[in-house]
Amino acid sequence: VVDGFELRKSAILHKAFTGELTERWRKEHGVGLDSWEQLSIDSICHSLRYGTAKKSEKTGSVAVIRMGNLQQGEIDWSDLVYTNDKNDIEKYYLNAGDILFNRTNSAALVGKTSIYRGEYPAIYAGYLIKLDYDHEVVTGDFLNYALNTDRAKKYCNSVKTDGVNQSNINAKKIGAYVIPVPQVNEQRAIVK
Repeated sequence: VVDGFELRKSAILHKAFTGELTERWRKEHGVGLDSWEQLSIDSICHSLRYGTAKKSEKTGSVAVIRMGNLQQGEIDWSDLVYTNDKNDIEKYYLNAGDILFNRTNSAALVGKTSIYRGEYPAIYAGYLIKLDYDHEVVTGDFLNYALNTDRAKKYCNSVKTDGVNQSNINAKKIGAYVIPVPQVNEQRAIVK
């Protein structure tokens, strides 16, 4: 069942990012597939920011999202650590809709991406990159889905640098990744 779900999800995401999923929507709204642009993550984002390198604590006022908390495009709120560091909280504080990219992990898990929905106050750890995207160009959910496609996983696999038990993708490499970007109203239709 799980394998079947993953195959269906992969097929739906493929249709979403080739325009097939919203073909009828475009006809109803008089929009052509030629309205889609091929944009790099760098051109979509104001910045790609690495998280805090400071050690977290077992208790504190603000959660610190780590690579293990990024699961299937969402934040897993179990196994948390915390911080009370005011400078880090100010510098790395997350806002609802922020996208986090896992830049360092095992070869199979590097490149995972999740959206922060604002459930709890949180900052993010140094093995993650926050994609500070232009909200007028792309929606957070659309970007999150785009970075969780098989195509994105293949790209990450092709550009990762392997070390001992760890792989890494730096901000420059993720910034070079190009995704198809329709108008925001079509992005919302795709997400829906």
